[in-house]
Amino acid sequence: MPTLTIKKLPARLHTRLKRQAAAHRRSINSEAIECLEKALSEPALDPEAFLAHIRARRERNRNIYATERSLRAARNWGRK
Repeated sequence: MPTLTIKKLPARLHTRLKRQAAAHRRSINSEAIECLEKALSEPALDPEAFLAHIRARRERNRNIYATERSLRAARNWGRK
């Protein structure tokens, strides 16, 4: 079975991986393999399909405008 060595792994990433492994009751190695499998198994994003989706959404929301005043009011809604 092939071996992978990761050099210069940031301490924060190692800590997160260690915590996640503990939460899933796995070794750090098993958790790293699980994360890699999940990340690499997701389908590649088709840029043209993504842009078509964004354009269609923009077209549906053509008459929705946000002003600075309305954004400020939304941000402050419920605050005292």
